[in-house]
Amino acid sequence: MPINPKKHEMPTQAPEVRAHNFKEVALGYDMQTAVDEAKRCLNCKTKPCVQGCPVNISIPEFISHIKEEDFEGAYEVITKSSSLPAVCGRVCPQESQCESKCTLGVKFEPVGIGRLERFVADYHNANSKAEVVAPEPNGHKVAVVGSGPSGLTCAGDLAKKGYKVAVFEALHTAGGVLVYGIPEFRLPKSIVAKEVEGLKALGVDIDTNVVIGKTLTIDELFDRGYEAVFIGSGAGLPNFMNIPGEALKGVYSANEFLTRSNLMKAYLDDPDTPIMKGGKVAVVGGGNVAMDAARTALRLGAEHVYIVYRRSLQELPARKEEVEHAMEEGIDFQLLDNPVEILGYNNPENPRDPKNGCVTGIKCIKMQLGEPDAKGRRRPIPVEGSEFVLDVDAVIMAIGTSPNPLIKNTTKGLEVNAHGGIIVNEDGLTSREAVYAGGDAVTGAATVISAMGAGKVAAKAIDEFLSKKN
Repeated sequence: MPINPKKHEMPTQAPEVRAHNFKEVALGYDMQTAVDEAKRCLNCKTKPCVQGCPVNISIPEFISHIKEEDFEGAYEVITKSSSLPAVCGRVCPQESQCESKCTLGVKFEPVGIGRLERFVADYHNANSKAEVVAPEPNGHKVAVVGSGPSGLTCAGDLAKKGYKVAVFEALHTAGGVLVYGIPEFRLPKSIVAKEVEGLKALGVDIDTNVVIGKTLTIDELFDRGYEAVFIGSGAGLPNFMNIPGEALKGVYSANEFLTRSNLMKAYLDDPDTPIMKGGKVAVVGGGNVAMDAARTALRLGAEHVYIVYRRSLQELPARKEEVEHAMEEGIDFQLLDNPVEILGYNNPENPRDPKNGCVTGIKCIKMQLGEPDAKGRRRPIPVEGSEFVLDVDAVIMAIGTSPNPLIKNTTKGLEVNAHGGIIVNEDGLTSREAVYAGGDAVTGAATVISAMGAGKVAAKAIDEFLSKKN
């Protein structure tokens, strides 16, 4: 039978429908579509796709199980390497990782590896009645700081080996960026909660509302009997452009805006936390977070949403799928434009005017692309005399985040780089003995799967370190 040159389409909600609800956009493969897509896999001897996976899932092996309709067998293969398959199947950038290495992709479209991983995880969650069995305790205690993808992965890998693991989360719900940063329409909170419950069943303790560096320090964790600490606290400190007007009412960091909507339920009709609803919104940035913020603003009732990005469509760093979904939903892409000032209302005759200090617009300048920079992207250059104003009621800055300095400032001997990232060796070990780190706390904002990979590396190193103490 000839190979289908194209991967099977992912069914989605219609754009005109989904733009007004927070339900998941992508609906997932059904059983027959998953089997048909799996049959496109060539089962290469060299398995290049595995090398493209940061957590080294045995991809051809799990796909072979799908071909035989052994979906639980496929799930067992995936979970040998990944603690969060339902998450990764939804938000992992497979197109630049495992699928980019797919041999079939040399001539045709690569196998839909991410879509198959999602199908397997969803099938298991919907049909499996098997209970998770916690392993025998090995007598060692490990503390994990942060319940995002790196922390949950490290905790899961160690718990499977019998370690008593406690995860300390600053917010009131476990999941880190998976729950406060990624919107419901891309990653339902129930999916994250299911994965967290699985870790609890392994014996992992989740302690929320604990800010390490304030409620407890790293040193105090050791005083409580923990023999190793993994720092997976993410990169929650938002970056700004330092342009005039960033202190006006109606200017958000994407971090704040998405946290208010996702975790603090500002999407409700009468929310406890205030947020901009309606009006015109400009989102500055071109990454996945910018797409999430823009599409969230639209669903919250914005009349018009702009993406303002200083490079062209070709340089846009967001996933192609997310950009296409945003365009289908009517997001207006203002490309080769760069903000220079945020404008605000001012009524000097009435200092008590409630509109005083509110955003009224964003002044931008046209850009053109020059020579490539150090990363190979063409450098944007302002076009003299091309300034213009977009009339907006809110501005969301989505230009990246940095690691929060709280842990660094309260932990003696913990070395960080110029960007605030914790310095680690190839095993995730920091400058402090028995203190490991990974994910965005080390690299700055990156992908969920790369954070998971760092959590796995550190878990392996912690196991080797503590095994020597027996």
